[in-house]
Amino acid sequence: MKFGPVNTSESEGAILAHSMVIGDLRFKKGITLKKSDIIKLIAAGITEVIVATLDEGDQHENVAVKNLSQAIVPDPKAANLCMTEPFTGRVNFIAKSVGVAILDVNGLNEFNVVDPMIGISTVPPFQQVNSGMMVATLKIISYAVAGSSILAASDAARNSIRVKSPVFNSASLITTTISGVKLSEKGRRVVESRVAALGMELINVVNTPHNEHALAAALTKIKGDIILILTASATSDLADIGPSAVRFAGGKIDRFGMPVDPGNLLFLGSLLGRPVIGLPGCARSPSLNGVDWILSRVACGVSVTSADISKMGVGGLLKEIPTRPQPRIYNSLKGA
Repeated sequence: MKFGPVNTSESEGAILAHSMVIGDLRFKKGITLKKSDIIKLIAAGITEVIVATLDEGDQHENVAVKNLSQAIVPDPKAANLCMTEPFTGRVNFIAKSVGVAILDVNGLNEFNVVDPMIGISTVPPFQQVNSGMMVATLKIISYAVAGSSILAASDAARNSIRVKSPVFNSASLITTTISGVKLSEKGRRVVESRVAALGMELINVVNTPHNEHALAAALTKIKGDIILILTASATSDLADIGPSAVRFAGGKIDRFGMPVDPGNLLFLGSLLGRPVIGLPGCARSPSLNGVDWILSRVACGVSVTSADISKMGVGGLLKEIPTRPQPRIYNSLKGA
């Protein structure tokens, strides 16, 4: 693509680079200049315009962005996405259902390396999304780009974005009580809202005494596709009440502890083929925390291993909590 000033009389078919207002005449940037436009410009005394002119093999921004979007998401229905019509070299990818964003990170990184004039921005991998939420935006930064770059970028990121919908329909919550203290109604509503945001129903809430035998008995009877456990006292060890009860009931624990804050004291396991999530105390708060990262993936049938959780620490500082007993600002740093 050539870019720069040309004689107005020689600009037919070129793309106007900058908007122009001349009296009552308005010419928007990005328009392809027609003969009638040139006549008006010359009549207004404009002898030179700044334009972009396509070279052989170049693709106009809207053609290029459409071709790329079709490579990135070749089957929008299967990907649970819809794409906006190309406009000024941009296409947005919109979620058609609740779920999590599944991204080919390596492919998308290779895509963005091909040509600086081609760029895609996305939500983070495994981001929980709602219907109508933008998952990615694709932009041709210049007015045109080489066809060879379009082919290379298409190959790099083919079929690289989709939204995976929930595969479970329901969840149940088991809570425990110490000294008569039960989960507050607000806390129950917060857990229920998390479940509902993923298109599932919280079908029952069961309360038991805070001991492994009572909790294990409740686990063997509870309904629901996903089992959530919120103990009155936060889980402090793999041998604590929650994890022990899951094992006592015949289940297993895959992970206790996560490097996400808030959310450190979460545990993850399974019982009779159903996922079990031990909720940390921060699950009582509607603020984003580690529970959201795990629950959304589990609900959508995305495998979450201990190794996966270990990698969540980078970017896992989700919120500073000023009411913590141990402040994060140390005296030695004050006044620095």
